[in-house]
Amino acid sequence: MWRTGILLLLWVRLASGELQHETEPRRLPPPGKLDFGYVPAGVYETLAHYEPGPIGILFHMVHAFLYVVQPNAFPQDLIVRLAKDKFGAIQTEYQKPENIVLTLQAIYYEIGFLVCAAVGLLFAILMPIAGLFFCMCRCCDNCGGEMHQRQRKNADCRRGLLGTLLFSTSLVITIGVLCAYAANQNLSSQVKNIRRLVNSNMRDLHTFANDTPMQIDYLISQYATAKNKVIYDLDNIGPLLGGRIHEQLDKEVRPALDRVLNMAGAMRETKEALENVSVGLEVLKEGTGKLNFNLSLVRTSINRTLNDPGCHDEESDATTAQLCRNIRQSLSQLQISANFTRLPKVNPQLENVNEVLKTDLSAIVQRGFSSLNDTPHMVIEQTRSVVETVQGLVDGIGNNISSFSKVFPVQSCLSNFTIFISHAHAKIEDHYPEIDQMDFYRWIGCIALCCMVVLVLAFNYLGLLCGTLGYDKHASPTTRGCISNTGGTMLMAGVGFSFIFSWVLMGLVTIIFLVGGNMEKLICEPFHSTEIFKVVDTPYLVNPEWKNFIPGYMYNDSDLELTAESLYSTCKENKGIYSAMRLDKVFNISSYLNTTVLTKDVVGQLDSVKIDLRGIILLEAEGKQNLLDFSEAGLSEINYADYLEEVNKGVTVMDLLSFARELEAQTDLMPRGALQTALKGHISTLRQIHSQQIIPMEQAMKYVRARSALNQSMRFLERTASDLPNKVLAVLDAIEAAQYLISQNATHLINRETGKFTATITGYFHQYIEWVKSSLALEVAPCKPFSNMVDTAEIITCSFLVDSMNTFWMGLGCSTLFLLPSIILAVKLAKYYRRMDTEDVYDDIETIPMKTMEIGNNGYHSEGPQGIPNPMMTSIPTYDTMNRFPRASAPPRHIDW
Repeated sequence: MWRTGILLLLWVRLASGELQHETEPRRLPPPGKLDFGYVPAGVYETLAHYEPGPIGILFHMVHAFLYVVQPNAFPQDLIVRLAKDKFGAIQTEYQKPENIVLTLQAIYYEIGFLVCAAVGLLFAILMPIAGLFFCMCRCCDNCGGEMHQRQRKNADCRRGLLGTLLFSTSLVITIGVLCAYAANQNLSSQVKNIRRLVNSNMRDLHTFANDTPMQIDYLISQYATAKNKVIYDLDNIGPLLGGRIHEQLDKEVRPALDRVLNMAGAMRETKEALENVSVGLEVLKEGTGKLNFNLSLVRTSINRTLNDPGCHDEESDATTAQLCRNIRQSLSQLQISANFTRLPKVNPQLENVNEVLKTDLSAIVQRGFSSLNDTPHMVIEQTRSVVETVQGLVDGIGNNISSFSKVFPVQSCLSNFTIFISHAHAKIEDHYPEIDQMDFYRWIGCIALCCMVVLVLAFNYLGLLCGTLGYDKHASPTTRGCISNTGGTMLMAGVGFSFIFSWVLMGLVTIIFLVGGNMEKLICEPFHSTEIFKVVDTPYLVNPEWKNFIPGYMYNDSDLELTAESLYSTCKENKGIYSAMRLDKVFNISSYLNTTVLTKDVVGQLDSVKIDLRGIILLEAEGKQNLLDFSEAGLSEINYADYLEEVNKGVTVMDLLSFARELEAQTDLMPRGALQTALKGHISTLRQIHSQQIIPMEQAMKYVRARSALNQSMRFLERTASDLPNKVLAVLDAIEAAQYLISQNATHLINRETGKFTATITGYFHQYIEWVKSSLALEVAPCKPFSNMVDTAEIITCSFLVDSMNTFWMGLGCSTLFLLPSIILAVKLAKYYRRMDTEDVYDDIETIPMKTMEIGNNGYHSEGPQGIPNPMMTSIPTYDTMNRFPRASAPPRHIDW
């Protein structure tokens, strides 16, 4: 039942989910990536992580010790072979070589545990035997059982050393007991956390079951996002599809229209240039005409003056005659240089251009641009019926998406899964009292084991305390006080209890060590390193016919790549259960949400779109004729060379001042008289003309601008008129080519852009379907609770139970081992605390005078009162110990001191 619930849980709401239609469709951005938001995710409260706290130090110590005991790698192959064999052939056919090798491999892996177990068993067996023989030996007054103590000079040192060693050993035992007690308490406290962990895991499973339908609803509802975007693009097919077509056509058409528009501008500039030429020519003709008239008068006057008889009398004055001839020859330079009167007017060309400009070519071009820019509107009008049909198909796709989920009746399976969780939780709750009771009994048992060691420690500490406090250095072994004797007795009692308890403790420690150590090495460590999953995922391990047992059990397809490790790791990453458990084997979302199938009709309708752009007229016939008229305006008939030649000339052929200075120099060479005086007058006239006419003409803005405008305008007109008819024909050819492109060859462009628009529309569906698939794999029904359950089981087993159990046997085992030196030290130390029956008495002539013994200063407390002689001391010889103390041994020789 649980398997079916898990398989169909993901699709529970598909049975009842309906598309949620938005009453007010939101305005979406231009074509691009859709934003479907975030799938609402449930919050899982289980934190499958355990921090042991301070006791973790002890856990690490145990792990280190186990690594020393068992450093071998995890025996994956060995376990797989044993699991496949099920231990049957090894038991029944042990003599086979392969079974012997397998057994030796197992022994080699367990050699550390076996050695430690052997030591523990040897300890548990020998300790009661040793205790029995020890008791028998002491009953025979041997092994320290004789109540007689031989005196030595280093007795105090030996006693102090033994006491210190026993105290140190007891401290080690105490630490071990505390570690065992801490582990016992930790296990009991963690058992109480089991209920919290289990409850949180169960709540997470309920969250998983409750949130999954909401997530499925969200996936279905987000179809509205794709749908609204599709409808938005269909409603704006003019700007989108028509805009793309216009953009592509504009790249080819705009340059041709721009050339026509440039030609219209050239017409206006030509008119302005012709007007500037006409005005400038009149201004320059006016200025140069007056100057030419004045210079002609001066030249005539000088010629009349040179007709003076003095200029012809070569016999009387040859120099003057020569000067006159030179002056007459230079008079040809006394005239204007630029003769603008000889230039023809441009009025005919200006009239032709004005006639051309009566037609507004720019307005005609703008109408062409407007016709081209009207492409989106033409697309809207020609695709209206297709858009309405596609919008209806979009609604139908939404109905298909919401209805295909009804194929699977999963609602009942979800209910069964939820009931299964509740029943499982209830059964677990029923076992809590039994768990608590078992833990209480375990706690009592562990406390009893600790109390065994504590009892020995109590006798050791009390013995050391009483022996130390009750010791009197002046008392002889036979006269020791009651407290000191009690201390020695307690030490011996501790020895007795050590023999009684130690073998029991060691036996239990060995058993717990074997169980806990192997669980740590064979379960816990392989789980952390994921090696245990490799064992579980071994092909044909669980069933000889199944390569992978999980898909073989769930889907009856063992070849499917679904392993325990992949399932655990995928859920650990909190991915969706659809991808984790390969639910596509049961419900293949790709076969139901197939973009090609769902959008087949939409694509068919959009492919049937036919757009006719023959209504776009780029340049009307009037505009074409206007261009031809402009090319025939007569601009090529203007003699631009003559104009530019006259413009570039100076005002006069020779500078008047220079001419006047030369004339004055020649005049000064003539003899004084009427001729010289007349020429002086002409020189003055020339200077006056230069100052009153030429200088103002060169400086006046009117003439400067006229000359500059004439120069620039003629150069512009020359450039414009250069090959003007061919230029106009090239413009007209470009317009015709662009018009032909729109009218005849735009089909390929339209089909290409329509295909892109169709791809954009279907791309929205594709984005939605891919988002659904991705969300199913990563966000919907995240299976973290299932990996948390495995982690929780690992925490309870390894962190709570195994680590505490191992720490317990480590502490208790350490204490038990140190009971052995504690026994030895306690037996030896008890001799120095207990009251003896006999003691050594002797005279040392060389070192201890007899006189000092008589007065009681021989190292022992004198039993007789001071000043009263002791008859026994005086009557019995010093070395006659057999008579004074019948059980005393012979005194030591001096060499033994």
